Amino acid sequence: MRNLKVGKFWFSALLLAAALGGCGDPDKNAGTGNPGGQLTPPGVVSVVPVGAATGVCQNAVITVTFSKAMNPATINTSTFTVAAGATSVNGVISLDATDTIATFTPGNALTVNTSYTATISTGAQDQFGNALAEAFVSMFKTATTACAPPIALATPGCGFGILAGSTVTNTSTVAAPTNVSGNVGVWAGTAIVGFPPGLLTGTLHSGDAVAQTAQGQLTTAYNTAAGKPVGTHLPPDIGGQTLPPGVYTTVAQPSLGITGDLILDAQGDSTATWIFQIASTLTTAGGKVSLINGGLPQNVFWQIGSSATLGTGTTMAGDLLANQSITLNTGVTLNGRALASVGAVTLISDTVNVPPCGP
Repeated sequence: MRNLKVGKFWFSALLLAAALGGCGDPDKNAGTGNPGGQLTPPGVVSVVPVGAATGVCQNAVITVTFSKAMNPATINTSTFTVAAGATSVNGVISLDATDTIATFTPGNALTVNTSYTATISTGAQDQFGNALAEAFVSMFKTATTACAPPIALATPGCGFGILAGSTVTNTSTVAAPTNVSGNVGVWAGTAIVGFPPGLLTGTLHSGDAVAQTAQGQLTTAYNTAAGKPVGTHLPPDIGGQTLPPGVYTTVAQPSLGITGDLILDAQGDSTATWIFQIASTLTTAGGKVSLINGGLPQNVFWQIGSSATLGTGTTMAGDLLANQSITLNTGVTLNGRALASVGAVTLISDTVNVPPCGP
């Protein structure tokens, strides 16, 4: 019986030890299964420009996103550095309100055609005092030539979502109206058909002085875009591609198609600009043109030597500057402007979201 009592004593002690072990620090075993735990080291989850990016504009800023909130006192020019070889880049470091996104803004424009290295050292710590397990290093290279600045489309021209030379025609219905968040106008013609049922937040300008001034500004913007030096040669179709900022030109063929989706990657630069020089026509076949990493539609310009046709259901970004005419087929969303110098602009139950005036 004595041995039985001893066995019961040790069995009870074992159960007590196991229970006490389960009441320890919940972060004791923190790790990959608990990335926000107090003892888990922080990490870098993304960086812009992305690693190995090329064609980065000289006005780019470098943005790093951490896996958890960081101690602001440890995110500084000692722990977040950018360098071209052995030459450090002077800049200012900022941390967003969540303490998870750090931005390095260079004091001067980056040098063209140059490789840069962005580094987060192990001196960077989270708000519990945990340092990065190892330094984070990412490299990128700037564009071979200076990126084109935005093209200024002044007031009142930038207030137009639709501007035609001869006629504006909208064939939408009350049930599915075209909606334009800006002015609709024509000059030297006077005909604006289909408003209503088409809707707009601005004003109709039919052959008046405001439309005439806007047409003059369109001509200036068109000639500025067309006058840029020839840029990267465009293939016949750019659907399925991701393009950094720059000037792009049709050379081997006069026309350009977009079949499928096109991504325009600003690589962290809100002033990044795309200029597409198209000798003849632009045609889309549905799909979506989208901007990422800080890109803005007011900084995208499609200089079109003839006419543009956006296929049914297309989502388009940027200002269409057409020498002749523009057609938006059913259900198009244009985050930009449709501006035609000579011919007509035709709409069928479309949405035109006019971006702010820029640059």
